[in-house]
Amino acid sequence: MSIVGYARVSSAGQSLDVQREQLLAAGAEQIFEEKRSGATTEGREQLEAALRYVRKGDVLLVTRLDRLARSLVDLRRIVDVLTDKEVGFRCLQQHIDTTSSEGRLMLNLLGAFAEFETEIRKERQADGIAKAKAAGRYRGRPKSVDPEQIVALKAEGLGASAIAKRLGIGRASVYRALG
Repeated sequence: MSIVGYARVSSAGQSLDVQREQLLAAGAEQIFEEKRSGATTEGREQLEAALRYVRKGDVLLVTRLDRLARSLVDLRRIVDVLTDKEVGFRCLQQHIDTTSSEGRLMLNLLGAFAEFETEIRKERQADGIAKAKAAGRYRGRPKSVDPEQIVALKAEGLGASAIAKRLGIGRASVYRALG
C-alpha cells in the first residue's frame, strides 16, 4: 500500500508548500502538484497523472476536499475512478476516509456543501457586477487590441493573418474587430 498525495492551488502566485508539508507529514510517498483552477477537472494534468498512478490498495490523500474538486459531479467522478481501482481516498482537514461507510457519507455531504459554496460565490459576484454596471463603474475587461488599429492596418492592404502576426493576436480577434 502506498499513500499518494495530490496538492493544488488555483493560481501561479500561490504556494504549494503548506499542502506539501502536510501531505508528507501524513505519510505521502509520492505527491502530484499543480497550479490550476479546481472549478473543473479539465486540463488538470497532474490530477489525471495521480489517478493513473494509484494502484489497488493505495490511498489518494489531499489536505482539503476543495483541493480535489469544487463540484459534486467532479468529486463523484474522481471517487468512482478510485473505487473502481480499489483505491481509498483520505482528506486530512475534513477527516474523510472512504474506506469506511461513514467516510463515504461525509464525502458526499461535504462535496455537496463545497459545490453550494461555489454557486453562492458566483451569484454574489454576478450581483456585484450587475450593481457596478448599473452605477456605471464596471466596464469589463479592457480590450487587448484597439479595433481602430486593426482597421488602419487593413486599409494598408494587410490581410487578417498579417495583422494578427504584427499585433501578436489571433486571427479570430482580427475578424471580430473588423466584423
